[in-house]
Amino acid sequence: MICCEETGLSKQLDYTQSCFLKTTHISCLEKYCGQLLFKPCLGCIMLTFFCKFAVFYFFIILPNYVNPGDHLDIPAIAKYFNTKGRYEEVKPYLIEDVLAVNRSILQPPSAQCQEIHLTAIIRHGTRYPTTKNIKEMQKLYTIVMQNASGEESWLREIQTQWTMWYTEDMDGRLVQKGVNDHRHLAVRLSKLFPSLISEEKLRGGLFKFITSSKHRCVNSTLSFKAGLTELWAIKDKQFDHEVNDALMRFFEKCTRFVQEVDNNPSATTEVDLFKEGPEMRRVQEKIADRLRVPYNNVTDDMAEAAFYMCAYEFAIKTVNSPWCRLFDEVDAQVMEYANDLKQYWKRGYGHDINSKSSCILFHDVFSRLDKAASENKSGQQVTEAVTVQVGHAETLLPLLTLLGFFNDSQALTSTNYATQSQRSFRTSHMLPYAANLLMVLYDCGGDELRLQPLLNEKPVTFPGLTDQQVSMPLYDDVKEHYRELLQGCDFENECQLFKHPIEV
Repeated sequence: MICCEETGLSKQLDYTQSCFLKTTHISCLEKYCGQLLFKPCLGCIMLTFFCKFAVFYFFIILPNYVNPGDHLDIPAIAKYFNTKGRYEEVKPYLIEDVLAVNRSILQPPSAQCQEIHLTAIIRHGTRYPTTKNIKEMQKLYTIVMQNASGEESWLREIQTQWTMWYTEDMDGRLVQKGVNDHRHLAVRLSKLFPSLISEEKLRGGLFKFITSSKHRCVNSTLSFKAGLTELWAIKDKQFDHEVNDALMRFFEKCTRFVQEVDNNPSATTEVDLFKEGPEMRRVQEKIADRLRVPYNNVTDDMAEAAFYMCAYEFAIKTVNSPWCRLFDEVDAQVMEYANDLKQYWKRGYGHDINSKSSCILFHDVFSRLDKAASENKSGQQVTEAVTVQVGHAETLLPLLTLLGFFNDSQALTSTNYATQSQRSFRTSHMLPYAANLLMVLYDCGGDELRLQPLLNEKPVTFPGLTDQQVSMPLYDDVKEHYRELLQGCDFENECQLFKHPIEV
């Protein structure tokens, strides 16, 4: 059993026996009072014992921590957590049964239709905050401990019972909930598409697993595979995965995007203007009033840190934290919009290069579909029945944008918050932890191939193809619809630096 690690990539062999780890030194998971704490090992003596005890305690004694109970106290603002939200807020029925599926949502036009290929692009599971977030959370905690006054029970709870347990070396690493996000997703997809995601096809080498190099993605990939091998009790074989940042972290490789958007403050001017605007200022003042601290103590960064504190406590520990009491629903809607603005201008429709940076992944998806279509047409076995690609919110959003999903008639700006309450571009709905875009290719007989897209296990319609079969248009019609992107959208050409940068 490998329960600890010393390198950036996991050496995990049997995750159900393994500890949660960090890479700075050998460590074991300790579970105490509902909090995850990393306890450094002083040496290898007793290491296995501590790890086994931690895992036994975590999985056996505290099952409700892993599988939220029926009567979970959910914060009223949980549905506004953007990319920090749980998958269960998008799929509430999973709270009752984390393996529940509804195959009736798949409605092929005829009983002849059989799925022949599935590509799944999946965001990693629930993670710890990044170092940047943790630093802001620590600043907020200091202000609350040193300056806040008042007799409210929630404030006294923060000051006397809650401890700052987030440490900078957690830095976005996968948590136990994130492991289960992918384990359970794998099982649900096998129930949704049993003829594709099957033991026979996995053992036959017809699966391909690709991941970003980030530790949270590698461990999510391992967890997805473990969900399948446990489901089918496969103990005699291991299944490889490929680390491919060119595909799963294309946004780092696209020079034009990095220069003109990611490293260009003027590209997100609308975000800055909103943070300085009346809606955000009112949220900050209300937080200051609740803490009874001067208004200048609560910056927009502090407000965001407080919002994240509530979100992380809930996502990681399924706790309705006293930090959540700093916001009412109106405040949460403003915070959600501020974060949506950021995603819109940095990864979505705000700038053309945001979506074009995903050209490489777009072409990769369609080349896999074309290969499966060609093999199927010639009567061969489809050699890659299932492709699982694990990346980030920043992987999925540009691709969804390139495909035209969630494109509102009006751009999100700093001044139109009041008119955007019904916007479709809402990352809380689109991109929770373990968000997934599925492309499922069907053979419906007579050389009729159809393609069904699903987002977060729900069929969606390709924008512009709404007059086709509800969610399963002809594959040729999909390719015709995206003809310009398929013939163009060259990653190298799109991502080279141009003479004229973005004008804002």
